[in-house]
Amino acid sequence: MNSQVPTSKNRNYDSQAIARHYRYRPWQAWMRALTVIWFFSGFIINLKLDEWRGLSEQNKFKRASELRQLLTRLGPTFIKVGQALSTRPDLIRQDFLNELVKLQDQLPAFDSELAYRIISSELGSPISEIFSELSPQPVAAASLGQVYRGRLHSGEEVAVKVQRPNLRPILSLDLYLMRWGASWLSPWLPLNLGHDLTLIVDEFGTKLFEEIDYLNEASNAEKFADNFRNSSQVKVPVIYWRYTSYRVLTLEWINGFKLTDTASIRASGLDPEEIIKIGVTSGLQQLLEHGFFHADPHPGNLFAMPDGRMAYIDFGMMDQLEESNKESLVDAIVHLVNKEYDELAEDYVRLGFLTPDIDIRPIAPALERVWGNAIGKNVGDFNFKTITDEYSKLMYEFPFRVPAKFALIIRSLITQEGIALSLNREFKIIEIAYPYIARRLLTGESPELRRRLLNVLFKDGKFQWQRLENLIEIARADSSFDVLPTAQLGFQFLLSEEGKFLRRQLLIALTEDDRLHTAEVESLWNLIKEDLKPARLLDVAFGALADFSREGFAAVLPSFTANS
Repeated sequence: MNSQVPTSKNRNYDSQAIARHYRYRPWQAWMRALTVIWFFSGFIINLKLDEWRGLSEQNKFKRASELRQLLTRLGPTFIKVGQALSTRPDLIRQDFLNELVKLQDQLPAFDSELAYRIISSELGSPISEIFSELSPQPVAAASLGQVYRGRLHSGEEVAVKVQRPNLRPILSLDLYLMRWGASWLSPWLPLNLGHDLTLIVDEFGTKLFEEIDYLNEASNAEKFADNFRNSSQVKVPVIYWRYTSYRVLTLEWINGFKLTDTASIRASGLDPEEIIKIGVTSGLQQLLEHGFFHADPHPGNLFAMPDGRMAYIDFGMMDQLEESNKESLVDAIVHLVNKEYDELAEDYVRLGFLTPDIDIRPIAPALERVWGNAIGKNVGDFNFKTITDEYSKLMYEFPFRVPAKFALIIRSLITQEGIALSLNREFKIIEIAYPYIARRLLTGESPELRRRLLNVLFKDGKFQWQRLENLIEIARADSSFDVLPTAQLGFQFLLSEEGKFLRRQLLIALTEDDRLHTAEVESLWNLIKEDLKPARLLDVAFGALADFSREGFAAVLPSFTANS
């Protein structure tokens, strides 16, 4: 990263500082509060009238639509609230949830003359000295800012993102009122929040203030690009730090097609199916490898490029997963595919969806009802949206809660799935996701991944031959998977001190139940023999043996002979 990157100071969300500010300006707070109350009171009165007249069921979709329009009219903060709530089936009833998902983060553009003045003021130079070209009107407008297309005097084509005027005061005032309302409203709400409502407002405010800090967004983009530096499939635009400030972001212009523009994608000779695979795989990499993920991958932020890559833009809404959460997510996926619902319930505890003191015994059958048919169906029949709908019922039956971080992940997955469906109605997300997980388990070099592989391969102390076959077969669906390097890693692990337990267990597995398991070994060999040509097999074997010293073999051989 450029050593001259500017930094923002005192730009973070601070609920106490905001409260002090409006304590001396009560008229501003009351004017905005009256506006918000006026909008919501009309909506609530309509709900009550429906209830008294027995029309609640008949008008429920109409009222849900009214709620979406109400939030849109109240402006950026409330649009963001609606988007956040659209991923919370534990908080919002189903008909409202369906409508909030439709919220578009778009508003009419503000005046370009004002936008030009903001750019010039923020960057400290006249527009003509910075850009040789700049579009007279924005090419895109959203609730927090708008984008112009331009060209630097050095020739690079750029996108120039400009923040809406007075945005910070607008957000601060709304957040102040929300926090004030939450402080006295929280005890009266029958919501399964898991913690105090004011903390949720504060977390929302923190993320919102990060999103309007374009210096933070630029840093996020460079971190994201560094994570995918070895990828030939993912493109991240270059940041021009010299022309970037808190309210103006200048980055490389991306020439491509929105992922929902299937006609243009096909006309350019690209395969939509391959673009889907890039999106799903890169999403899994963000969650399970890097831990740093794009939390707002809607169609306007993802582009198919003519060279076959997929480009990400807009890095204002990002989040970080801790290592323990990454590991628990891998566990959960493995337990889900193996249909081990008791273990899956324990994963939910570790991930924070259930409290540690909960009795998981009645929850496991409920999870089986939700997930039981998910794996074999395409997303058109059973998808994340359907699962979310099922969970909205489950979460009122059991004390589930959705941690804020995972609300962002859920939103990301549902959005990506919607894009996949727009490209291919028969797309099966599990056909891409699980081969990736299988490949990660089979080729993982970290102790944590090796431990998870052993957990998959052994059940109740017995080696699961069929699971190993399934893992290899599934992993081979991933074109980047190669059996030979995997075999080499496995051979090296077996010969290592760490592999002592596995050597013993494999010998037991080969002879358990008082018989030699030759049929299982033969079946496994038939599965992989086409990939293990003699010449390549010898190269791999010599490569694996070369990594071990004479002393290493001396240490290993006794353990084999002791078990023979």
